[in-house]
Order: sequence, then C-alpha cells, then structure tokens
Amino acid sequence: MRVRYGYRRICVLLRREGWTVNYKRVYRIYCEEGLNLRRKRPRRRVSAAHRAERTKATAVNECWSMDFVSDALFNGQRFRALTIVDNFSRECVWIEVGQSIRGGEVVSVMDYLK
Repeated sequence: MRVRYGYRRICVLLRREGWTVNYKRVYRIYCEEGLNLRRKRPRRRVSAAHRAERTKATAVNECWSMDFVSDALFNGQRFRALTIVDNFSRECVWIEVGQSIRGGEVVSVMDYLK
C-alpha cells in the first residue's frame, strides 16, 4: 500500500481490483493504521524548526537591532522614529526621527554608524 495515497484513492484502487468495499470502512482502517494525511502543511513550525539559534553578543558594537516606532502628536500629526540599539549593552546607538523615513535615509544612517 502506498502511504501518500488518501483513503479515497485506496478505495478506488480496491474497487478496480474487484473488492466491494465501503469508503467508510476504508477510512476507519486507514486511520487505525496511522496513514491519515495532514490537510495543511505546518509552515510556521517547520520554518522555526530549521532556524539556527542566534549567537549571543559578547562585546559592545558586535550586534545591533533596529526598529521603527510611530506615534502621533496632540494635533494628530504622525511621526516615526528609527531606533538602533546595541544588543550587548542595551544602549540606544542612534534615533532618527521624521514624518516619513525612507529606505535611503536608513541606508545613510547605517553608513554613518559604520
């Protein structure tokens, strides 16, 4: 028997060979044997399982993290802030504030901090 076939396909194959079987009986036996297929592929868990563990920072300026933070003023005007934090010392290395921070500005900040 082929494991990748579903119970309905197996039922069709058995009927072609001359067996008079009910698909519900085939399903029951199929599940008892542990052959039931998963309907969905577990995408999140599989990707997390193959993910390499992060190395811990052992010195200052070895590894940084960056994040965008947005907020609004009292008059409703929105602004964004790009924060860059050192992972070892937990010190904020740089904050870039503006109404809209584009990719070019992020690149120029990173070039300046090198």
